[in-house]
Amino acid sequence: MTETALRICPFCEATCGLTLTIDVNIDGGRVTGARGDRDDVFSAGFICPKGASFGELDNDPDRLTAPLVRRDGVLTEATWDEAFAAMAAGLGATLRDHGGASVGVYLGNPNAHTVAGALYPPLIVRGLGTRQVFSASTLDQMPKHVALGLMFGSPIAFSVPDLDRTDYLVIIGANPVVSNGSVTTAPDFPGKLRSLRKRGGRLVVIDPARTRTAELADRHLAPRPGTDAALLFAIVAVLFEEGLVDLGSVSELVAGVDEVRDLAAGFTPDTVAAYCGIDAQEIRTLARELAAAPSAAVYGRMGTSTVEFGTLGSWLVDVVNILTGNLDRPGGSMFPCSPTAPASRGHRPGRGFRTGRWHSRVSGYPEALSELPTVALAEEIETPGDGQIKALITIAGNPVLSAPDGDRLDRALAGVGFMVSVDPYLNETTRHADVVLPPPPPSRSPHFDFALNSLAVRNNARYSPPVLPLLGRPDEAEILSRIALVIFGMGHDADAALVDEQVIATTLTKETADDGSPVAGRAVDELIAMLPAGPGYERRLDMMLRIGAYGDAFGANPDGLTLERLKAAPHGIDLGELKPRLADVMRTPSGLVELAPPQLVADAERLRDALGRPAEGFVLIGRRHLRSNNSWMHNLPALAGGTNRCTLQMHPADAADLGVEDTAIVKGPGGELVVPVEMTEGIRRGVMSLPHGWGHDRGGTGQVLAASSPGVNANQLNDGALLDPLSGTAVLNGIPVVVSGAVAPVAG
Repeated sequence: MTETALRICPFCEATCGLTLTIDVNIDGGRVTGARGDRDDVFSAGFICPKGASFGELDNDPDRLTAPLVRRDGVLTEATWDEAFAAMAAGLGATLRDHGGASVGVYLGNPNAHTVAGALYPPLIVRGLGTRQVFSASTLDQMPKHVALGLMFGSPIAFSVPDLDRTDYLVIIGANPVVSNGSVTTAPDFPGKLRSLRKRGGRLVVIDPARTRTAELADRHLAPRPGTDAALLFAIVAVLFEEGLVDLGSVSELVAGVDEVRDLAAGFTPDTVAAYCGIDAQEIRTLARELAAAPSAAVYGRMGTSTVEFGTLGSWLVDVVNILTGNLDRPGGSMFPCSPTAPASRGHRPGRGFRTGRWHSRVSGYPEALSELPTVALAEEIETPGDGQIKALITIAGNPVLSAPDGDRLDRALAGVGFMVSVDPYLNETTRHADVVLPPPPPSRSPHFDFALNSLAVRNNARYSPPVLPLLGRPDEAEILSRIALVIFGMGHDADAALVDEQVIATTLTKETADDGSPVAGRAVDELIAMLPAGPGYERRLDMMLRIGAYGDAFGANPDGLTLERLKAAPHGIDLGELKPRLADVMRTPSGLVELAPPQLVADAERLRDALGRPAEGFVLIGRRHLRSNNSWMHNLPALAGGTNRCTLQMHPADAADLGVEDTAIVKGPGGELVVPVEMTEGIRRGVMSLPHGWGHDRGGTGQVLAASSPGVNANQLNDGALLDPLSGTAVLNGIPVVVSGAVAPVAG
């Protein structure tokens, strides 16, 4: 007997609605299939191969179903009581002997895709009082956070291209046809691009490779990797030089236009053309078309972010959108309003944003968004002295594969005093843990996109309660709550609900004291009593919805949003198209958009100095795969094989010059790899491309399928020495490499 259930896909940022098929004859139920939910208010039935493999992910035999505890040097299965006790003993000893500041925390990308991953890690970090916090952000989007913080006063003031209404879209350093979009939540990104062109709009793609997204474009520009900031600066220079600047409706809210004009004068198209490898006239044409379009948006992603001028490039994306009058307007780049966004409190100044409030202990890297660069994690574990990391908590991450010089981090993790990992897999990182606490599979977990709703191209609210029962195991919320209980000195066996209730009381106390809050002046106990009975995470979600932008304000707005109303709409609630809301997101002390933050103006000098570098040698860039997103996806049969292979893409002419045939030896600053070669004319000469997340050849892991076709770890070519200085983000694209032919082919 089968039944169906609705679920939001947790694989990537598109957050598509799924209809799951469930075999209820199996004890506890089993997901046997997944298709797109045609009635989903956001995705309208779209599904990609990743979403279709939901059942394989849920039932992966290599997923851990019981916790592991290290005994006599070997990780062995244990009961949950034993595992929590071991966690409490190891972590408690470190806290007693060295204090919370000696505990490091690493947060991986999947935290953005779970309810628990969004709600509980901040409590753990706050309870520890540690500054040793690392995450995938400094391997990904931290430059954008810093740029937004400096411009708008808020590091989460993301704007996204209004894909359904724009007339002219520029995609730079992104391949959303394959990735499904990133830092822009948009189901069926390929369909939206086709619709853009069908309605007479134009698409320009800027990427060193002719990606599947570039194949849809009206124009494809292939610059040298890492030169996006100079290219964008040249567009800005043209806008000023030819009198094309028009800020439109935001003109009264922007400061620093003259400073940007003066700065851009040193980056004319003729000045940057050789450095970028793009004809100056092409740059001028692009600037003119952007300015002339009825509406336009520039969207930049990994190729713009994970380079040595990542923060400058991320900033300049918004500068171009502002100078062409396309910020905060339909068809331009707009600010989503998520269901948990604070209710509007009007345009008022904020505290602003700073980086470098502290620095890493060993190399002195500045903090950004309360994090240190992930490349510093190994040295902070290895280096003795005051503040050395003595224990490590990892939550849903695998930095041994995702960070530069994984071999060094691998060795460092082997020597850390105590390590606890919350992860469903025994992977290249968690194999070093003393305790592994596996969360249940997605079907047995709730889903609400706290972070990704803030990036949605159409405002919406959707919630998926657990589809199947837990079968006697704790959910991820309880696992993380019990870690928090130990940190707060309450013991792992205290009532886990205390964590959520403390957060609720603290939040509502603050809200009722804020004159701008929709619940200002009301009694906290009265509000708490209105929250529904149920799991703590649902009570917190209901609270956030009620005081949010669409909320019922705890009864003051009877038609407003509550969790009860959201549960009654299993296909979601459409909250409408994006609307101008710049005043709501701005938090600068001046109350204005700071178009020329001093830190970015100063860093432009570094870019100007780079313009004279000779364009010599070969450089390496990453690559997205439709059937992959993170390293754990290589363990699912439906996503393995086909085009999802670890190969080195290179231009045939480069291969001929180098004498490369089937296999190449690639040497970088951090190491050497032997990798199969895939010839393609769709990549700029002098550029090589290797996908990330591979290298499953270490012993002691539990991912059988991934280990059978391990590929190579592209990040091992990178020694991590080169960072974007403003954000601490590792330079992952544009790495210099030396390539030569190998003696014989290898399996890939």
